[in-house]
Amino acid sequence: MSTSSQQPHGGDISALARKSGLSPDAIVDFSASINPLGFPEWLRPLISTTLEKAAHYPDPGACDLVQAACRRYNTRPQEVLAGNGTAEIISLLPLAMNFKRAVIPAPTYADYARACLAAGLKVHRFNLDQAVDFALDPTELVPHLQGRELVFICRPNNPTGLDVDAAGIRSLAADFPDSLFVVDEAFGDFVPDFDSLVQNRPVNVTVLLSMTKMFALPGLRLGLALADPEVVRAVSGIQPFWSVNVLAQAAGVQALQDHEFVLKTREYVARKRHSLSQSLGEIPGIKIYPGQANFLLLGLDERLPEASELTVLLLEKHGLAVRDCSNFHGLDHRHVRVAVRSSRENQMLVRAMHSVLTAKPPRPAQSKQPAIMFQGTSSNAGKSILAAAMCRILLQDGYRPAPFKSQNMSLNSFVTSQGGEMGRAQVVQAQAARLEPDVRMNPVLLKPSSQTGCQVIINGQAVGNMGATGYVDYKPKAFQAARQAYDSLGREFDVLVLEGAGSPAEINLKSHDIVNMAMAEYARSPVLIVGDIDRGGVFASFAGTMEVLAEWERKLIRGFVVNKFRGDASLLGNAFELTLQHTGRPVVGVVPYMQNLDLPDEDSVGWKEGIKDQNGHAEDCVRVGVADLPHISNFTDFDALRLEPDVSLETVRSPNDLQGLDAVIIPGSKNVFQDLAWLDQTGLKAAISRLGSEQKVEIIGICGGLQMLGNEISDPFELESPGQKVQAAALLDIYTEMAHQKTLTRVEATHIQSGLNVLGYEIHHGVSRLGGRPLLRLPDGKNEGVLSESGLVWGTYLHGIFDADEFRRWVIDQLRSRRGMEPKNQVMCIYNPDQALDRLAEQVRSSLDLELIYKWMGLKE
Repeated sequence: MSTSSQQPHGGDISALARKSGLSPDAIVDFSASINPLGFPEWLRPLISTTLEKAAHYPDPGACDLVQAACRRYNTRPQEVLAGNGTAEIISLLPLAMNFKRAVIPAPTYADYARACLAAGLKVHRFNLDQAVDFALDPTELVPHLQGRELVFICRPNNPTGLDVDAAGIRSLAADFPDSLFVVDEAFGDFVPDFDSLVQNRPVNVTVLLSMTKMFALPGLRLGLALADPEVVRAVSGIQPFWSVNVLAQAAGVQALQDHEFVLKTREYVARKRHSLSQSLGEIPGIKIYPGQANFLLLGLDERLPEASELTVLLLEKHGLAVRDCSNFHGLDHRHVRVAVRSSRENQMLVRAMHSVLTAKPPRPAQSKQPAIMFQGTSSNAGKSILAAAMCRILLQDGYRPAPFKSQNMSLNSFVTSQGGEMGRAQVVQAQAARLEPDVRMNPVLLKPSSQTGCQVIINGQAVGNMGATGYVDYKPKAFQAARQAYDSLGREFDVLVLEGAGSPAEINLKSHDIVNMAMAEYARSPVLIVGDIDRGGVFASFAGTMEVLAEWERKLIRGFVVNKFRGDASLLGNAFELTLQHTGRPVVGVVPYMQNLDLPDEDSVGWKEGIKDQNGHAEDCVRVGVADLPHISNFTDFDALRLEPDVSLETVRSPNDLQGLDAVIIPGSKNVFQDLAWLDQTGLKAAISRLGSEQKVEIIGICGGLQMLGNEISDPFELESPGQKVQAAALLDIYTEMAHQKTLTRVEATHIQSGLNVLGYEIHHGVSRLGGRPLLRLPDGKNEGVLSESGLVWGTYLHGIFDADEFRRWVIDQLRSRRGMEPKNQVMCIYNPDQALDRLAEQVRSSLDLELIYKWMGLKE
């Protein structure tokens, strides 16, 4: 629907939406020159904590705000006036002061003249010279001044963005002491090294300071005037009572103290203005006027559409609102003003201008593939499982999806066929997409090695051990690797399914985040926040998460998913409505609590909660205990055992837990020395050694567990310890030395005793000298693993050895026979994650509003 877009002010999105037929949310506003960074992060919590004061009248004198201004500008309270935006002060000044005439250079902000005319003043305008880009030299005002008049000067000027020499204004004010010079510095904070008139202010100069532009607060309405006490008394005498509300007063106090935000904005705007100016300047027929503010004035030559037509075309065809400057006195129908916004939005404007004005639009920028990201209100909320489900759903719907998690912290890793190490969660998601696991799906893997340190793995290869501070310093490099990996996957697949980590609301980590909102912004991915209702407080978690996020982060969130629900979802209706009211985002699905998914756990939290056997101590079950090491790794080695109907899988934390077991497994460890010390301190080392010597229980060591069952472990390079050499359980004839080079390899082998094939992978620093009987034979004839003479103690470096159905059944049947039970002699459980993924996808598909999610992803109209 065509309509003139000319408005008395920019930023009237509601009017533009009504006239164009677009939703306000669909319009990108270049017509109002507001800080492109949005308001500071402190604003939302400040408003929340101040809201209770809205039950009382505001301080009519805004005393706290005035005192903050005095501290900020080194002035006296009687020289400060707070207003409902500087617009209120501008409208009151002509009424309060005893002048009959006003002088206004043009072009400039239209409300100066509007306020003066409304007050009955005669307005004298003089046009600035277009040949010098409408620059104002203060001396140009001299011929137009008669004394006893209001003189309005905007610096930097709106709409040109050009500053006016402060020293020249001071000199002019001294020459005309009977005139009042109103200097509007609304955009002054955007100018580096700005010489504000608040310093060395002549008595007949009133300086206007807007909070609207720099702190993005146009909706709160707040402005200040610094003036002679006589001017302040005159204006405040006719100002409405309680002009500045309690929220605006509180925001102003905080804003006047936030110098860091101002400096950050100046640097950001300068870069974006320069880039936008260069890009728009490449369009034939457009003149870019020089300026220093957060906007650009554009001139259109006769070959191009007029400003009114251009604004309509940009709005209706591209959803972009720019300012038609035809109603600025001194400009004509061939001028528009555009605000400086984010890089992506500026690129949208440049492309739209090319599309409307030229026959040769620029080559399209590399666009991001469609994506969806699952973040959580906490760890173990179900992000990994839902991401896996989405991978399978997209695959079923004919797309080629790939999973991605920029940074994973887990001891549960996997070795790809290329010998790279990655998190197991992304391996499951790759299986869901029916893809071979690829380290690009998890380019940054952190494997904790102590309370404060971890091994850092980039693109599948370890780059070193780092403490928390060291890794924070390294994060920019890690994020660069993550972005490159993401882009590489994006070139090969139709759609990417991203997973976050922990919660985006962890405010201690947000400043150096590379896995949650920072990654979502880079991927341009809509975000779904997943909450675990089984833990309780899920709706408060949704609201609380939104409350602590910055505005740019909130914009990325499209909706919420309630996970692990037990009961009738229809009973949650009121909670959905309240969530929408508090956050502005809908709940897009309720996923039921799904037990026995038959899929590897996301992390050891889920493993430790779930390992308590579902079979209890049933008579037809063998009991297998797994030592709950503090630094356990690759706990998914036992997922297949847990699924067996005649296996009771149990955690072992003390010698008492060993009673009645048929087998004890010492699992992998990220810190063998500390975990061996834990076994010693708990008495488990001695107890397990005694069981091994008595030949009553089968004892199995996997990777680090293999090393702990040996004779001795040394660490000459101090990889996990301060150069220690320790005595192990001495149940197997093994001597291990930690080596710099980590072994990462996939392994196929034959179990010598049973003749059955097994498949797995090795991840370890230790190099072991193995004695005793070999356990496995490799295709090249070499041996792997160790078996004791009794056959009841054995160990291997092979993770995933129990995933082989026939071998696993053979091991279980051996335990059954020793317990006096009949062996089953047939596979009882097929460990097939693929079937489990189909079941998972079916359940999640029926639980989510996929139609809406696909629209958010851009997969459907």
